[in-house]
Amino acid sequence: MAAIVFSEEDLHCPQCSDIYCLPVLLNCGHNICRVCLHKFWEWKGSRVCPVCHVVSVPARPPINLALKIAVDEYQVHKTSREQEVCRLHSERLRLFCHNDEEPICLVCQTSKQHRVHECCPVEEAAQQKKAEISATLESLKKKLKILNNTKEHWEETKNYIQSQAYQSEVAIKEEFEKLHLFLKEEENTRLKVLKQEEEIKTQVMRQKLENIKDQIKTLSFTISEIETALKVRDLPFLQGYKQTKKRAKCNIGEPECIRDILINTAKHVGILRFGIWNKMANIVECAPITLDPNTAQANLKFSEELTCVQYSSKQPLPDNPERCTSRVCVLGATGFTSGKHSWTVEVGQGKDWYIGVAQESIKRKSTVFLNPAEGFWVIGLCNGDSFWAQTSPRSKLTLKQKPEKITVQLDYDKGKVVFLNTADSTIIHTFKDKFTERIFPYFSPGLLDEGKNSIPLRICPLKIKVDVE
Repeated sequence: MAAIVFSEEDLHCPQCSDIYCLPVLLNCGHNICRVCLHKFWEWKGSRVCPVCHVVSVPARPPINLALKIAVDEYQVHKTSREQEVCRLHSERLRLFCHNDEEPICLVCQTSKQHRVHECCPVEEAAQQKKAEISATLESLKKKLKILNNTKEHWEETKNYIQSQAYQSEVAIKEEFEKLHLFLKEEENTRLKVLKQEEEIKTQVMRQKLENIKDQIKTLSFTISEIETALKVRDLPFLQGYKQTKKRAKCNIGEPECIRDILINTAKHVGILRFGIWNKMANIVECAPITLDPNTAQANLKFSEELTCVQYSSKQPLPDNPERCTSRVCVLGATGFTSGKHSWTVEVGQGKDWYIGVAQESIKRKSTVFLNPAEGFWVIGLCNGDSFWAQTSPRSKLTLKQKPEKITVQLDYDKGKVVFLNTADSTIIHTFKDKFTERIFPYFSPGLLDEGKNSIPLRICPLKIKVDVE
């Protein structure tokens, strides 16, 4: 079917004389704007055509789709033509003004407004500006990619936070379960001791009651016989006097005074909580340093209340800013900006490890050297036989015996880090420097050795004393 061609005159509404707005087709064949038609019907009071006054039966005449499409195309072309023509001079926009960043016509170029401005043909300007926008577009695309990657990273972090919270909840419950078990066992032990004391002292009193009951029975019988003898006539009384006198000589002594027979309440209840707390010191450990798993490389695992670390299989961890990814290491949870601090690390029989301190601003995502210039003051063991102080260049340490425990002493104010063999307190190495920022304990356990489990680094607990003043 051939397409219907409309002239510009055909696109004007006979009622309002403007370009059709949603034209509807009446039975008589005339087209009217739908709004114009309904206004005319309301004014006329009948449904007739505004052009030929023929009655239009349908209350809702159909839209003339062909005419509507022609109107829409005309509006688009008209707008396009208007955009290509200068509003001031009705000339085509052939030039582009770089100063005002807008298309202009040839007349505009010679006008006072644009006479001294830099201009060029529209085609040339469009090519140049498209190149500029394309470069900006690439920058926006890169930014969008970064935002999408960040969104994915943050979603992983959110999920990891939930996993962390669950694991921490499990750990807390396990520790409290141990404490509950200790308290329950302590309660049962103390109740058992109390019960034993009760049974022993109750048995003693039971025996003593049996004895005194026998004495009462014997004495009551004696009194009864004497009273009976006193009631007889004089001659019979005198005849039995010796026997009565013998009975009256009672050999039952005074009841004994029973001491320390009551329950020792002071022992069982007195300062009960302090006694339990004091005893709890034997099962509770307190380490001077706690490891921070949020700074740990993904191959490290922890145990014993975050005081022990060793190399293990890689875990899916978020790459948060605090995490060290360039080296297999972890930092302590607490940093220092002043004062003296000390902790002892059990290195055991590990073949490779590094311990010491590091400043807060160390590069955690890129490869660095373990030396003071990079913010590290550490010593380490390599291949199980050579000890090194990570100076620049590093210094080999000569030790009489291989230490299993090393004490790290940090004096922030004096800028000293001293490493001691805990067994005999001999100095292994001393760093002297000037600290200008927060310092954290540093730990790096060895890797897996020929399929065997790595030797962990363990922070030794302090001795707990309960003092009373």
